Amino acid sequence: MNYYIIAGEASGDLHASNLMKELKVLDAKADFRCWGGDLMQAQGGHLVKHYRELAFMGFTEVLMNLRTILNNIDICKKDIIAHKPDVLILVDYPGFNLRVAEFAKANGIKVFYYISPQIWAWKQSRVHKIKKVVDRMFVILPFEQEFYKRFDYDVDFVGHPLLDAIAQYSNQSNTLAITSDKPIIALLPGSRKQEIATMLPLMLSLKKHYSNYQFIIAGAPSQSKEYYSTFINDADVKIVFNQTYQLLQKAEAALVTSGTATLETALFKVPEVVCYKGGAISFAIAKQLVKVKYISLVNLIMDKEIVKELIQNELNEANLKIELDKLLNPFPRKVMLDYYAELIVKLGGAGASKKAATLMINYLKAN
Repeated sequence: MNYYIIAGEASGDLHASNLMKELKVLDAKADFRCWGGDLMQAQGGHLVKHYRELAFMGFTEVLMNLRTILNNIDICKKDIIAHKPDVLILVDYPGFNLRVAEFAKANGIKVFYYISPQIWAWKQSRVHKIKKVVDRMFVILPFEQEFYKRFDYDVDFVGHPLLDAIAQYSNQSNTLAITSDKPIIALLPGSRKQEIATMLPLMLSLKKHYSNYQFIIAGAPSQSKEYYSTFINDADVKIVFNQTYQLLQKAEAALVTSGTATLETALFKVPEVVCYKGGAISFAIAKQLVKVKYISLVNLIMDKEIVKELIQNELNEANLKIELDKLLNPFPRKVMLDYYAELIVKLGGAGASKKAATLMINYLKAN
């Protein structure tokens, strides 16, 4: 079958690539055309556009780049019509993907959605559009199935694909090259330039307080080493690319920008502080619209504050130091790690990519 897959971020590229891997096992004639990244391309996907060209963060940033976004949507629609896939598989990235879903559905193309948009957090009204334009939704968070049920929409809970991705790395030898024996504090400042420019200087401001630790930055594959270097004044700070999991395997604690990385860090059992600071206008709008108590997936899944969230004005050097000190203390560390064990159980076990691929193939054969 011919699959057209769209992922707009690094995490989507990871999960879509693992889904493609499982689809190939079940469908020997699988052919993939995609919007995504290097991992999807490595699975044999013909890459139309890289997610580096698609990622814009926040309300004001989206408005500033609206012409580019609309042009990309138009290119995508024309490409879908030109290649007539058997199914369109969308991976998160709702602002773009829901517009494409509506177009595909109107043109008689079956639409699957893998990894639900976080409409339970804000824009809950989108559920009505999803019901109209998405044939099957495959969710990865345990509370999402109940959320959709409230709107009389049956979805499939497949478990979280991060469990599989992390298991793959955990079974490999760690190749992280470090010269110092000092324990590691990992810095995960995000993948977009706007995030990095805001978060990284704040994270690095702590280094002077922790001479007995080494600070290592997880570099996003979408950014260059030269870009990170503009924020680093200390030669002792190391940057690693495409080794985030290896870094987390060895980290003592982590400072993490809100996003999928907060959950990845927890699944590697690394105590963390969650950081977020956006543009003033974007944050003011989001504050009015967001319907959830927490910003990190860890706290949302557990429905309580397991990891400390420092948001907007609370995110400063003094507060970061207070919270990092706690993580380096044995008792608070143990409490957080015990909660992490509960988190893993709640996520539904391994095999999400395989479950999703099997269900997709079965639905396609049934039709």
